[in-house]
Amino acid sequence: MKKKEINASHTPLYREAGFNLQNSKRAQAAFSAEAANNHEPDDYIYSRYRNPTVVATEKQIMELEGCNWALLVETGMAAIDVAVSVFQQGAATRPWLFFHEIYGGTNSFIDTVLIKRRNLDVHRFYAKEGLYDFVELERMLKEIQPEFLYFEAVSNPMLIVADVKRIMALAKQYKAKIIVDNTFGTPYLWKPLMDGADLVIHSVTKYLSGHGNITAGVICGNDKELLKEAIEYRKWAGHFLSPDDAYRLGTQLKSFELRFDQHCKNALELAQFMEQHPKIETVLYPGLESHPTRKEAVALFADKGFGGMITFDIKGVSDEDKREKCDRFIAALEETIPLVPTLGEVDTILLPVEPVWGAKYPLPGVIRLSVGIENIEKLKGLIGGALENI
Repeated sequence: MKKKEINASHTPLYREAGFNLQNSKRAQAAFSAEAANNHEPDDYIYSRYRNPTVVATEKQIMELEGCNWALLVETGMAAIDVAVSVFQQGAATRPWLFFHEIYGGTNSFIDTVLIKRRNLDVHRFYAKEGLYDFVELERMLKEIQPEFLYFEAVSNPMLIVADVKRIMALAKQYKAKIIVDNTFGTPYLWKPLMDGADLVIHSVTKYLSGHGNITAGVICGNDKELLKEAIEYRKWAGHFLSPDDAYRLGTQLKSFELRFDQHCKNALELAQFMEQHPKIETVLYPGLESHPTRKEAVALFADKGFGGMITFDIKGVSDEDKREKCDRFIAALEETIPLVPTLGEVDTILLPVEPVWGAKYPLPGVIRLSVGIENIEKLKGLIGGALENI
């Protein structure tokens, strides 16, 4: 019996593991065409290869990013794995160069997977006192001749904004591909592919989803050959976002720009409020005149905003005093601004830096605040009240 066509107004949810190819001739044609690794096949075969619900959501991200293709995977770490692995070519693999001021999970992935398990030649470029030394970066690019350079537009958790155009110009000068993790900046503030990046990744779990109930990642690009490599690697490594998560993500993406605009507005007003508070020593927010990379932030983001993250240091007479005050501050907010190890949600959440990044940032009074989209006066009242309690 022929199935009735439904005049639905939303993208259908296709939960199929495998798709009905009807006959041997169509199956042969589908599997022959699969060798081309097209983003949207004429015939879907198996959801690990491609799924129409997932592809529909990828197209939404393509519009946000202004790119030729986007591939969704199950986590931000899976996106990192796909992005770097397309450049691994056996014995012919050249060295890889990463900025050190990147997500801690990425650094752990470098150590435990890329170096320990794959035995790859990986190098890191370190910041000095919160700033990037471009003489040193050029020296490393010239000496190492890396296959690619990997960096974040805004670092985590110290919010260093990179002089991205200078970085990318140096990378191109030495014929290195460019991979950008733009999770903190998002396509709302900057579209790296339009400035010459080769691949852009996001932890979709954060701002693109924005509700703390989906884990996902995405790799975006323009080059067709990189698309084919990425589809092939995603397929055989099994990096697959479920159709259900893709469907829910598609609904959340519709409010992304509205949400992120409010994140930016709230974060700026809250950072200005906190900078004047007598119980806070330092506030790091790229929108403040006091921020070390304020100039880079203005050049990159113009008047669009400065992101939704604030990192601040509670005053104390000693490290132990700072730890105690930090604990009291967190306890005072337990029911309203919880300690949750993620970011980019519509609700404000926080994370103390020392317990998480202790070896890298042994800073007992420092807290990373992911500012939500709540009423700003309410947020200032909650933060101000908690500070008074310490």
